[in-house]
Amino acid sequence: MIRYGVDTFRGCRGRLRYWLSARDCYDSISLMVSIAFALGITPFLVRRNALGETSLEQSWYGFLNAILRWLLLAYCYSYINLSNESLIGYFMRNHVSQISTRVHDVGGILAAVFTFIMPLLLRKHFLKSVKNMVQADEQLDRLRSPVNFNSVVGQVVLVITAVVLLDTVLLTTGLVCLAKMEVYASWQLTFIFVYELMAISITICMFCLMTRTVQRRITCLHKVLKNLAHQWDTRTLKAVTQKQRSLQCLDSFSMYTIVTKDPAEIIQESMEIHHLICEAAATANKYFTYQLLTIISIAFLIIVFDAYYVLETLLGKSKRESKFKTVEFVTFFSCQMILYLIAIISIVEGSNRAIKKSEKTGGIVHSLLNKTKSAEVKEKLQQFSMQLMHLKINFTAAGLFNIDRTLYFTISGALTTYLIILLQFTSNSPSNGYGNGGSCCEAFNNMTNHTL
Repeated sequence: MIRYGVDTFRGCRGRLRYWLSARDCYDSISLMVSIAFALGITPFLVRRNALGETSLEQSWYGFLNAILRWLLLAYCYSYINLSNESLIGYFMRNHVSQISTRVHDVGGILAAVFTFIMPLLLRKHFLKSVKNMVQADEQLDRLRSPVNFNSVVGQVVLVITAVVLLDTVLLTTGLVCLAKMEVYASWQLTFIFVYELMAISITICMFCLMTRTVQRRITCLHKVLKNLAHQWDTRTLKAVTQKQRSLQCLDSFSMYTIVTKDPAEIIQESMEIHHLICEAAATANKYFTYQLLTIISIAFLIIVFDAYYVLETLLGKSKRESKFKTVEFVTFFSCQMILYLIAIISIVEGSNRAIKKSEKTGGIVHSLLNKTKSAEVKEKLQQFSMQLMHLKINFTAAGLFNIDRTLYFTISGALTTYLIILLQFTSNSPSNGYGNGGSCCEAFNNMTNHTL
């Protein structure tokens, strides 16, 4: 019996290891693409032919699935508009809440279009980006600096697990708060609330996967260039013919590589790899650009209005109805605000890491340029330096603004400005249209008594 249990455990471990293994770029992104395919975000699937070769192929079901998901969301938004239903409408009704409801509905419809329809129209960019990555992987493998695809799969599983847990915890907290406040929204509104967050989360995961893919290839390229620099540090390189081979020590850990090409050829291939990586990043940005613009815009609006609702409640300027419970109300909208704040941070950090990693290439190339004695190698390095000046990795939201850490400062300034305007707008409205509002002290006492 013990032997049977051990064999079962080994069999499960073997199947898990096989499931988490990947041989190429297609295998490493297969899980994420499959989830996006199931949610209608992309029409692609990773398929394997009879020869065991993998490829990214589009499916007619993917097109149908995306269109049906968009039609379902359009129906739900139409229903809640005709019914004049909104989450904030269950708690307060003033000019700001009505404006925020309309803005959210319009933004939600646009988000559905850019999340489900635009990927169908821009699908060639995603396919081209992945193909460029595959070509870069083949050249990196020839230079003895392959990508560890198994670690990619492990990171994908880890990220998806973290996203599922985070979304589940915060969504459950929000729905429990609504139930405690005796708010029972229609299934259309609940579906929008849940599915919109799921689609945005997976879209962000796909974008971060592509930026991480770019970052990982640049790291492998840096390894090639640093290995070359290490060889030049250990001994003075002489002119090497194409037929010569040398076995040289790379580091103190006895890692070795077989150099079958002269430095000029290695630098030439490095230039080609860098060009492929930049092309892959540019085409990936074309595929995600409108989705990123929509997600960041909607996230910003939701953060602004949720922060306003929370401040209005804590300052005692909003009308309290019979089922209005301050703690649950603040918890619900704070959870929603945290979710979309994490969404913006994930997009910015994923993009920023890839950009910063690419900027280090110039320093490595110029370090090699200072060390080389060969005129041919120096000429190749100067060409590489010129290429780095003209080919830079950059991610934008439809060309309107760059997606890097400077966006934090922009969003913080705009958030503060709009919050002050909204609070002043409410203060200038006579009693907010609902009779006399309580003072801040009364609101604090009411909240404290309810909490106790």
